[in-house]
Amino acid sequence: MPFVAIEHPKCPKCSKSVYAAEERIAGGYKYHKMCFKCEMCSKFLDSTNCAEHDKELYCKNCHGRKYGPKGYGFGGGAGCLSTDTGDHLASNVSYFHKPQGTVESRAKAPEGEGCPRCGGFVYMAEQMLAKGRSWHKECFKCATCAKGLDSVNCCGGSDKEIYCKVCYGKKFGPKGYGYGQGAGALQSDPAYNGDVSTSRAPVTDTTSIKAKPGQGCPRCGGKVFAAEQMLAKGSEWHRKCFKCKDCNKTLDSIIACDGPDHDVYCKTCYGKKWGPHGYGFACGSGFLQTDGLTDDQISATRPFYNPDTTSIKAAEGEGCPRCGGKVFAAEQQLAKGTMWHKKCFSCATCHRPLDSTLACDGPDKEIYCKSCYGKYFGPKGFGYGHSPTLVSTKGESTILFPEARPTSGIKGRNGNGCLRCGYEVYAAEQMISKNKVWHKRCFTCADCAKSLDSTNLTDGPDGDIHCKPCYGKFFGPRGCGFGLGGGVLSRA
Repeated sequence: MPFVAIEHPKCPKCSKSVYAAEERIAGGYKYHKMCFKCEMCSKFLDSTNCAEHDKELYCKNCHGRKYGPKGYGFGGGAGCLSTDTGDHLASNVSYFHKPQGTVESRAKAPEGEGCPRCGGFVYMAEQMLAKGRSWHKECFKCATCAKGLDSVNCCGGSDKEIYCKVCYGKKFGPKGYGYGQGAGALQSDPAYNGDVSTSRAPVTDTTSIKAKPGQGCPRCGGKVFAAEQMLAKGSEWHRKCFKCKDCNKTLDSIIACDGPDHDVYCKTCYGKKWGPHGYGFACGSGFLQTDGLTDDQISATRPFYNPDTTSIKAAEGEGCPRCGGKVFAAEQQLAKGTMWHKKCFSCATCHRPLDSTLACDGPDKEIYCKSCYGKYFGPKGFGYGHSPTLVSTKGESTILFPEARPTSGIKGRNGNGCLRCGYEVYAAEQMISKNKVWHKRCFTCADCAKSLDSTNLTDGPDGDIHCKPCYGKFFGPRGCGFGLGGGVLSRA
């Protein structure tokens, strides 16, 4: 079915199509914005002062003069008989209201120096500037619709006249599908276009303008201008030449790949031609992609890869503590100042894979998960490990250790051990008070043996730690109202 343009309503005043962006409605008819004015005084109207009569628009004053009641008390005030029909206002109103007086009565300026519209002298008080010329303020109007202009909406036409933006677009703007008159319309109205041809301007093929050797487009050798410039690998390309050499796909700065042959490719063609080849590459697993290459050529281009870095031995004391292999940055795991392979960073007992939150450094320079660390190095006895069972991993009676504190192990050096038991404290069970380090199981009140934490800990002047009640009991203030209740004086 052939394409049919949308039929638009016609303006009753100028009989041209009215579009939604400029329509004004009165009396059931649609008018252009610039046609929506009084027939007699040419005053622009709106919905509050518009009166319609036989498709003609009037302001309320002119409508009352022409069609309103006449006689005593009407029109001209009480005591007057008025027959004014307003015909004297219906004279042909020119779009261009010239300044007071004709050109003959005004001082005419020398040729090319006066107002371009009326030719008279333009004085500073009424000067408006456009296209390097001075205009009278009264003459500074659109040549088509006579709309008053200013510096914001003035457009200079190629015919040395000035226009508003709408009329300029109609007369000099692009024509065709999607321009000027809305989608679906081809605008070639000679009333607006004048002598302007609607035929497409000839397109110059810049590829035919040859550049100096080594300075033009790498594909066609033509001169590249800024409006069509595309950059790749330090060279300038025409936008129409910036395509993949193999599949001819149009490229941009994101998908363009510079090939070693100084040409450009899309990512797919680049991968096929210059990417890795072999099992799992380019054509998916199960295919051997060689593109005509021999086995020797493929072997020569294939990089050497040793997946097992544990076989690369490091210098003594510098490698992974478990396997002794060299540890590279991509697989590095840190524990107790030593670097481990990611595959070796597991519990020494249950071989559970560890990370920085699960790993516990043991006294034997190995790493354990928290469960295995507690089983082998944690406190033993009632309430620990396997409560409510009494457990002794070495067969001793747990009654010998009523406080479940260690009796063997590595003693802290230079007084750096736990202040209560003297044994070395590891990071997994460390508790800190006033820059002193304690075992978690030893972190109890020196008087009542209550377990402490950061909320109820109080450092005593005796170098030990106490809960808040015991601290107040032994080191707090004494006297009436303190310690032993109101009314009691104590010097204990």
